[in-house]
Amino acid sequence: QVQLVESGGGLVQAGDSLRLSCAASTRAFGPYGMGWFRQAPGKEREFVAGISWWSGGSTSYADSVKGRFTISRDNAKKTVYLQMNSLKPEDTAVYYCAADPTGRGSRGNNYDYWGQGTQVTVSS
Repeated sequence: QVQLVESGGGLVQAGDSLRLSCAASTRAFGPYGMGWFRQAPGKEREFVAGISWWSGGSTSYADSVKGRFTISRDNAKKTVYLQMNSLKPEDTAVYYCAADPTGRGSRGNNYDYWGQGTQVTVSS
């Protein structure tokens, strides 16, 4: 069982940066892969970024955020981060952290645990 709590969302202007954090409450952080997803009003939830437990923490990104967002994890702190740079109005959404017990942290459907989400709003 994993409980996830996101933080770091807010209202920013286009071009600004934000760092989201996701703290996990669990006895063992491994071998969970971790992912960030987002859902904008009227749209389906979409994959943003993922980081595996295996392979030294390999990462994957949605094309829309590649080069602007960076996912990372601190296993000692049981925390995963999403550094978001050069934010655009189209990045506005509720951002969710999720845990994948298979360890892959890819864009697949292996995520069993979800946080409550944090709102990110980017004004133009």
